[in-house]
Formats: sequence, C-alpha cells, structure tokens
Amino acid sequence: MNRSFVIYPAVDIQGGHAVRLTEGDPTRETVYFDDPRDAAAHWVKLGARELHVVDLDAALGKGDNREAIRGITRRVSAEGVEIEVGGGIRDLETAYAWLDLVHRVVIGTAAITKPELVDRLLQEVGPDRVAVTVDARAGKVAVRGWTETTEVDAVDLAARAAAQGVRHLIYTDISRDGTLQGVDPAPVAEVRSAFEHVLIAGGGVATVADLEIYRDLGLDGAIVGRALYEGTVPYP
Repeated sequence: MNRSFVIYPAVDIQGGHAVRLTEGDPTRETVYFDDPRDAAAHWVKLGARELHVVDLDAALGKGDNREAIRGITRRVSAEGVEIEVGGGIRDLETAYAWLDLVHRVVIGTAAITKPELVDRLLQEVGPDRVAVTVDARAGKVAVRGWTETTEVDAVDLAARAAAQGVRHLIYTDISRDGTLQGVDPAPVAEVRSAFEHVLIAGGGVATVADLEIYRDLGLDGAIVGRALYEGTVPYP
C-alpha cells in the first residue's frame, strides 16, 4: 500500500492484433494496432514501465498469440519494462513458460478450478511474480475468457486469495470494461476491504476522475485500455 499509483496500459491481443473488447465480448472488438509490438512500444516510448498483456485467444481456448507476446518482450526488454501476462494460464508448464519471458503471470480461471496451481507458484517463484485476477459480472466471478459466470462471489475470492498468500490482485468490472462508462466504486471498495495488499482495478475507466476514485479507495493502480487508446485519459 505504500507504493505509488501505477497506470498499466493494457495490450489485449486477439487474432494477432492489439484490440479492446466491449464488455469482454470477442465479437465486439476495436483494433487499435495491427501489430501488438507497436502498441507496447508506443506506451513504453511515453514512459510506461509496466504493461498488462492479455492473450484473449488463449483465454477463450481458440489458439494463442504467444509469438506476438514474445515479440513484445524482445521489443521492450532493453527498456527495463515489467510485463505481466494473462490469458489461458491454467497449468504449471504454461506458467513457467511465461515466467521465463515476463515478470509476472496472471491467473484467472485456475484460481477457482485449480487453486493448487496458485499455491505451487507462490511457493516456487514467490508472491511478486504471481497475480490473481478477479473478473466479475454483477458480483460473481467469470471464467474461461469471461464466457462462463460462476456462483463464486468476487469478494470471497479476493479474501481467499489473500489467505493463500497472494499479494497482487486484479479486479475487473466486466460489465463496464471497454465501455468508457466510468467506474463503479461500490464493488471496488468491497474488494479493497477483503484484500489489503497490492490491488489493481479496471473496467470502465473513462477520465482522470475515475483514476482519482481508485486512488481515494486506496488502490495501487489501474489497468486502462480504451481510455488511453482514445485519449480520454492522458498518458502519462
């Protein structure tokens, strides 16, 4: 809680392109960069030192964008940029393959279906290199690329992650993600109350005022996509 507030530019990759989805719907995409390496380089040139990269195809189980993400790591590796990668990381082999290339892996579906994977990674690589993402729709956690909504309560999962030893948590409000509607502070505050460690949130950020809401709630940062790409939130 004592580190500065960080804006993580989102580089979401679908079909080899840097895109943003509306409410996580893969059929409602906007392509911002044909080449994801250019998207990453753009934010790094503006001063980003932490990037949030998601392989949407891997999350949905319809292929992967590993080569594109490897290209990102090669493109910005000399800049001292920390990259966290999520999307389809549901076994130890995949997690370690990414940890050879990036700073942190983001575990979503497996945090519910294979909590032992989170335990193993925390033990073997340490809590700084593992994040759990709580992606929620109406308070319930969604999995498998947000295509399935479970009965798991978002706040309960946040508390469970803290008890496991997770020290980096990401909360996403799916219903607002990619919409520029602005953030809903109520569910974010509930998750903050359940998780006292590093908490990053996203979903609906439209203006600098939304970032101030996150700061006021005691968050450590925000993942921002469409608002950065369309310039409604300046970077840096």
